Amino acid sequence: MLHTTRLHLMRKSPERKGRIDNMTKEEMVRSFISYIQLEKNYSEHTVHHYEYDLAGFFLFLESEGVDDLNQVEYVHARNYMTKLYEEKLSRPTVSRKISAIRSFFKYGNREFGLSEEAFRSLYHPKKEERLPQFFYEEELAALFESVKGEDHLSIRNTALLELLYATGMRVSECVSIRLKDLDRHMQIVKVMGKGRKERYIPYGQFAHDALELYIDEVRPKLMKNSEHDGLFVNSRGNLVTARGIRHILTECMKKASANSNIYPHMIRHSFATHLLNNGADLRTVQELLGHSHLASTQVYTHVTKEHLRKTYLNSHPRA
Repeated sequence: MLHTTRLHLMRKSPERKGRIDNMTKEEMVRSFISYIQLEKNYSEHTVHHYEYDLAGFFLFLESEGVDDLNQVEYVHARNYMTKLYEEKLSRPTVSRKISAIRSFFKYGNREFGLSEEAFRSLYHPKKEERLPQFFYEEELAALFESVKGEDHLSIRNTALLELLYATGMRVSECVSIRLKDLDRHMQIVKVMGKGRKERYIPYGQFAHDALELYIDEVRPKLMKNSEHDGLFVNSRGNLVTARGIRHILTECMKKASANSNIYPHMIRHSFATHLLNNGADLRTVQELLGHSHLASTQVYTHVTKEHLRKTYLNSHPRA
């Protein structure tokens, strides 16, 4: 808030106008990055992408002989987007890059009087509409069955899989969970989501039983000489990474003799889809998933409608 107020006063103060006009591109970027970090609470991952996307655009401007950001015109914005497509980038990737650059110019216009006309009228490619992939309940049952075992890693994998499915949390949220984030009596876990937003998600008896066995009996043995309070650890006692979870799930699919590929977000998709299929309301699912906008959750209603359609076509005598 203090940062924004200071910039606001700088805009209003005539004696500082010359300083603003003479701000370098690097100073503008630093101010913008500070804004999305401190005030917008963007994740480290998102901030990294914004910096990368801006750097790529500035390199393009240099190749076009444009040194002053106020000289950027619609033709430059259009040519850059064309260049991105010529590099065979996907529509979602192009969309993200244009969004990052547009946000920078919008911020620059508000704070420094930087022209944003070049990107205001630029067509923003929509993301490809793809229905999220999910497991049917029978497929998940086979997956859970495949991880059963008495060894330490099987017990850990069962707890991991049960918690992911019980809560629908993102893998990035799962790897950051600490023991103190679990209320083992109330069966609730605290999750730090996107934008550093906390939410509390309940989990059921299956996940509870699997977690209790893992935490009390297995985790201490896996920890060995490590000292940290991370929930899920690997065989060396270190925190399990997102890549590690992907590997665990891939191995589980092999044991289940499943033909389809699996990626961690499929568990999250399955969580949302199964809740809606069994009567949960959209707002509740939105809250559990940590979506800021209901539209992000509504995609799962498309999935359930597709599920109903397939069931109809396979079951109705005259379909």
